Amino acid sequence: MSLHSIDFYYDFGSPNAYLAWKAIQGTISRTGIVVHMKPVLIGGIFKITGNSPPWQLAANIKPKLSYMEIEIKRFIAEHHLTKFKFNKIFPMNTLLAMRGAIVSQELGIHNDYISSMFKSIWENNEDISKPENFIKLLNDDGIDGYKILKAANTKEIKEKLKELTGKSIKRGVFGLPTFFWKDEIYFGKECISQIEISITSDNK
Repeated sequence: MSLHSIDFYYDFGSPNAYLAWKAIQGTISRTGIVVHMKPVLIGGIFKITGNSPPWQLAANIKPKLSYMEIEIKRFIAEHHLTKFKFNKIFPMNTLLAMRGAIVSQELGIHNDYISSMFKSIWENNEDISKPENFIKLLNDDGIDGYKILKAANTKEIKEKLKELTGKSIKRGVFGLPTFFWKDEIYFGKECISQIEISITSDNK
């Protein structure tokens, strides 16, 4: 991997992936680093690795749940992410959206697609798991939703998402968001500042 690029593994269903995606825009502008977005399925990662979502792991530990809320609020304040809203139907099925992400990469519109999906879920409280909503929300953002939907339901795209998810696990991914810089793994949104410090130091 280039010293001037980062791999960013994500699933739209992760609020922390959204927060990391928003926060890393600042890192991009300050360092010039190139971020390669890697769509994977978080449910598949949890199933194969034996991991569980943080909210599930902390379900019976009220102080931990409370701290997780505090930590998110701190992160939001630090990066001025005032548009974030916790989706009312969390956790949601993102299978269609993640297949669509692969389609959008092949069409060369991945950045616009990511922006539309993350905004719909974590800013506008939308349900993107329903095909009719999925199409409408993309159309509203100037993307051909039906074209994405049709391609996302092909065997080729379904298999490619499985393949990419499997490859991420072999690389060491166990949860999201996960980053790789210089082939070194970083996990969680909080590590963005660590990555930026390392990049800045490396560029001196």
